[in-house]
Amino acid sequence: MGPRACLPLGVLKGVRYCDVAVLRELSPERDRDVEALQALLESAPDYSRRITGSAPRPSDGHEVLEALPRGLDPRCKLDLGLWSEDSGQLLGFADVLHGWPRSRVAHLGLLVVHGAHRGRGIGSQLHDGVVEQAVQWGDVDVLRLGIVATNAAMAEPFWQALGYRPTGETTPYASGDVNSSTAIWERALII
Repeated sequence: MGPRACLPLGVLKGVRYCDVAVLRELSPERDRDVEALQALLESAPDYSRRITGSAPRPSDGHEVLEALPRGLDPRCKLDLGLWSEDSGQLLGFADVLHGWPRSRVAHLGLLVVHGAHRGRGIGSQLHDGVVEQAVQWGDVDVLRLGIVATNAAMAEPFWQALGYRPTGETTPYASGDVNSSTAIWERALII
């Protein structure tokens, strides 16, 4: 069985999303996108330490944009950035897998906010953009994500406030010096 074809991304290129930011797809082919994501990841070293045991590596921006589960068509991956209209800085980033690990699901692989801009609603605004995109796809009923146990104290309140609940499913997790587990959380697309 070959990789499944995904639906088009919808109309997200350069969409003005809130008063001061623009939601736009990122690409590993654009150096500016890779550099902006790398800067964002480096602005939040606490997140990296919780999930890998160390500060971000110089290649992490590119690797995040290229990362894909085995067998998933690259067209099924959407990398969204919320960019400041004033400074051009990447304020937040979300990685979404369309139709993974099963049909009718969009999996959020990563949602991270620039360290200097936390607590301003950027993560929620970025999540709203993910929801809008999933609605445009027309074949998604469930949003899914994994919370690494070493990041749970920080992540769970945010995701719970957005309507996510644990499914009871856990998977092993290993990255860098961190050996842990990942709890799977889901919510209906529209709540």
